[in-house]
Amino acid sequence: MTKVAILGAAGQVSGYLIKDLLKNTHADLNLLARNAKQRLNVTDPKREHVFDGDFNDEKSLLPAIKGADYVYVDNMSSPSATKTIVKAMDDAGTKRIICMNILGTRNEVPGKFGKWNEMMIGPSIRKHTKTAKIIENSDLIYTNMRVTWLYNKDGDTKYEVTAPGEPLKSAQITRQAVAKFVCDLIQCDKSSYQCKSIGLGEPNTYFDKPSFY
Repeated sequence: MTKVAILGAAGQVSGYLIKDLLKNTHADLNLLARNAKQRLNVTDPKREHVFDGDFNDEKSLLPAIKGADYVYVDNMSSPSATKTIVKAMDDAGTKRIICMNILGTRNEVPGKFGKWNEMMIGPSIRKHTKTAKIIENSDLIYTNMRVTWLYNKDGDTKYEVTAPGEPLKSAQITRQAVAKFVCDLIQCDKSSYQCKSIGLGEPNTYFDKPSFY
């Protein structure tokens, strides 16, 4: 039986991912969040296992990570927390990690959209670049997702993947689509996405900025 640890399980993308995994797989889910029992709504207690934890506290991470085939990390904003997650995974003997990071960490966003993106989140890009390097320099089997600007739209799960070195032109993507990509990856773990930093966006959204701005 596949086991998936979701770190940051109270996040919006995580919420959609949990639903997708429960519906489309037989995986057991270890759900970690701060104050998890108060924040998470468990619908299948036989498959959903809740853990209170903090990304900066290895002791609280280990029970959720140990024995997991996949670890999904919903937030990559803290270099110190990322180091703690890597250490916890090494200590637990868990190797496969899927991370949700942001676009721009490889200077891959071209044109007017790239300038707008830098203006909006430039300092955050620098911080997320550090976390990406921590993951990519580790001994983990990672998929680092450079995700474009997020919005919600039920039923819209279209996504396109850009390879390392390719420009990321898509200005937006739904959280539902990101969750679907992660669910698809867990079901069919393509080697082409292992130890890779990939871009993730919505097809045909090559705008100067997201449509909701």
